[in-house]
Amino acid sequence: MQDLKALLWDVDGTLAETERDGHRVAFNLAFEAMDLPWRWNEARYGELLRITGGRERLLHDMATRTDAPVLAGQREALARELHRLKNTIYADIVRGGALPLRAGVAELMADCREAGVRQAIVTTTSRSNLDALLTQHLGPRWADGFATLVCGEDVQRKKPDPEAYQLAVKALALSPLQAVAIEDSPGGVAAARAADVPVLVVLSHYFADAIIDGAFAIGPGLDRRRGWRPALGAGNGPEGRVTLADIAAWRTEMDSLSHPA
Repeated sequence: MQDLKALLWDVDGTLAETERDGHRVAFNLAFEAMDLPWRWNEARYGELLRITGGRERLLHDMATRTDAPVLAGQREALARELHRLKNTIYADIVRGGALPLRAGVAELMADCREAGVRQAIVTTTSRSNLDALLTQHLGPRWADGFATLVCGEDVQRKKPDPEAYQLAVKALALSPLQAVAIEDSPGGVAAARAADVPVLVVLSHYFADAIIDGAFAIGPGLDRRRGWRPALGAGNGPEGRVTLADIAAWRTEMDSLSHPA
């Protein structure tokens, strides 16, 4: 097993539970602001999360509606305007303090800084959404803490396509096996694994019961040691959270199972 050199963070659902109480709410407020009768409840938004990207979700939803524009060009134009407005509203929601980082995230980031393990963002969300979230929680110079950022604007094909992870690994000048991705969804895991990057899964609200294959460890959150598969012992780090040392140990176990002596 190659030494762990970088942690690659997904954003929505991974850094923060942004989908249900952030993006979904912002979409509904954008619909209201544009006098559209559409509203996405929690269940419908959960279905739409199978489609990667906010503009793409809008287009998918419009295809099911009899009151959506008929022509493809009109739908594209409406989706672009709705998505632009939604991102503005989302930034206001974030600044209002409604979307905290998930517990354990800040502590694991601090572990990386202390150990000299580089960090990157690999997300399909927009750079403006990312900036709003991390400025709120890490301050205006938050980007200084990350070696590279890959956002939705930077790729031609969004997750589950591996392009975003391939770009991140290339920018870091690393082998994929020198990195670990932290994801929350089947699509995110598929993207990382297709780029040969090992994956850790922190289950989020919308994917708590999802069937996820290909991760070397799956658990309920970085703030707790119970409920992880493989199990974490009490002696692997401070009781109450997952540490960088735990992640390195899981990777070593994964490698030993993949390449038995």
